Amino acid sequence: MMLKSNTLQFLLLGAVGLMLQACGIPAMTAKKTDTALPDHFKNTPGVSAQKNTATANWADFFEDSDLIALIKTAIANNKEMNIMLQRISVAENEIQKRKGAYLPFVSIGAGAGADKVGQFTRSGAVEENLEIRPGESFPTLLGDYQFGLFSTWEIDVWKKLRNEKQVAVLDYMASIEGRHFLVTNLVAEVAHSYYELLALDNQLENLEQYIAILQNGLEMVKQLQIYARTNALAVKRYAAEVTKNESRKYEIKQQISVIENRINFLLGRTSGPIKRHSAGFMDIKPKMLQVGIPSQLLQNRPDIKQAELELAAADLSIKVARANFYPTFGIKAGIGFQAFALKYLINTPESLAATIAGEMVAPLVNKNAIIAEYKNANAKQVQAAYEYEQSIIKAYMEVANQISNIDNLDKNYRFKSNQVDSLVQSIDVANQLFLSARADYLEVLLTQRDALDAKKELIETKQKQMSAVVDLYKALGGGWQNV
Repeated sequence: MMLKSNTLQFLLLGAVGLMLQACGIPAMTAKKTDTALPDHFKNTPGVSAQKNTATANWADFFEDSDLIALIKTAIANNKEMNIMLQRISVAENEIQKRKGAYLPFVSIGAGAGADKVGQFTRSGAVEENLEIRPGESFPTLLGDYQFGLFSTWEIDVWKKLRNEKQVAVLDYMASIEGRHFLVTNLVAEVAHSYYELLALDNQLENLEQYIAILQNGLEMVKQLQIYARTNALAVKRYAAEVTKNESRKYEIKQQISVIENRINFLLGRTSGPIKRHSAGFMDIKPKMLQVGIPSQLLQNRPDIKQAELELAAADLSIKVARANFYPTFGIKAGIGFQAFALKYLINTPESLAATIAGEMVAPLVNKNAIIAEYKNANAKQVQAAYEYEQSIIKAYMEVANQISNIDNLDKNYRFKSNQVDSLVQSIDVANQLFLSARADYLEVLLTQRDALDAKKELIETKQKQMSAVVDLYKALGGGWQNV
C-alpha cells in the first residue's frame, strides 16, 4: 500500500508539473496558406490540362545541337551547380545526425587516478584502522582505475527529436528542389546568352553589308564628282558614314566577346570557342508552347515546391520549439570494472561496477530563451507561408506576362519584317533617283540608314522572340526534368 501511495503521489506531482508547464506557453497561431489560382491563364481558355510543355526534357525542347551541347556542359561543370551539390550533401548528413539523436548513445571509456587523504580526516581515520585484506593495509597513495561501457538515452516522449529529424528530411528535400530551380535558371541563362550571341553575329553581318553598300555609294559619288554632277560635300558625308559604321563593328565585336565569356563562365571554364551556326538565325520559327492550367505550376515549378517544403519544415519547427516547454526524460547507465589497484581491476565479481539512473528535467524559472525560440518558430512559419503564397503569385504572373509577350512580339515581328522589305526596296529607288538627279545624296543616305536601323530592330525582335519562348518554358517549370 505504501508503494502504491508513493506512486500515485509521484504521478500527481508530474501531472501538476505538466499543467504548470502548459500554462507558461504563449498563445500562437500558425498561418494557413491561400493557394487558389484561376482556372486558366488569360487568353488561353479551355486549354487541356494534359498538355504542358514544362514536362518536356530540355534536350527535347531545344532543337539546336550546338545549344544542347552547351547546356549539357553547363549542367555538368557549372561551379554554382557543384556548390549546390555540396549543400545537398550537408542537408543529407543532417538527417543522419538527427536520426541518431533519438537513439541511445553508447560509449566506452577508461580512467586512472590516485589520491591521498589527510590522516586526521574522517576518510584518513577509517583507512588507518582498516585492512584491504588480512595483513594488507591501505596504501598511502590510493589509486582509482576503471573502464567500462556508458550509455545515455533521452526518451522522446513529446516527439521533439523525431520532429527535428523530419525537419532535416524536409530541408533536404527542399535543397533538392533548390537544385532543380538552379538547373532551370541555368538552362534558361545559357539559352538566353546563346541566342544573344547569334543575334550579335547577325548584327555584325548586317552592318558589314551596310558598309559595303556605303562604300559602293562612296565610289559612285566620287565618279559623279569627276563629272561635276555632285560636290565634295557628298563625298565627305559618305566617307564619314563609312568611318562611323566601321567603328561600330568593333563595338559589336566587344559585345560578342563579352557574351562568349559569359557563356564560358556558365560552362565552368575560363575560355573556349562557342560553337554556333548564326546563318539561319532569322529563319528560326519560335516554338509553340502548351501552357496547361495554372494549378500545374504547383507541381512543375521547383521554387514553389521548395517553398512548400520549407513551409512544412517551419510547421514542424513550431512543434519542436513547443516541446522545449515540457520536461525531458532520460536514462543513464553504465557497467564496467573499478579498483584501486591494477592487479584487482578485472577481478569478478569484486571489481564489477554498475549504475543506472533516470532523470526528469523541466524549465521552471526564467524561460525567456525558450519563449523567444517558440515565438521565432511561429514567426518563421508565418514568413514561410507568405513566401509560399508569393512564389505561387510570382509564377502565375511570369507565365501570364510571357504569354502576352510572345503574342505581341509575333505581331511586332511581322510589321517590322514588312518595314525592312519596303526599306530595302526603297534603297534601289533612291539610288535610281539620285543618278537621275531627282534626289540628293542625303535622301539616299537617310534611306540606307533607315534600312540598317530597321534590320537591326528586326534582329533584336527575333532575339526577344526566342528569349520569350525560353522564359515561358522556364516560367512553366521546365528545364530540370531528368537532370
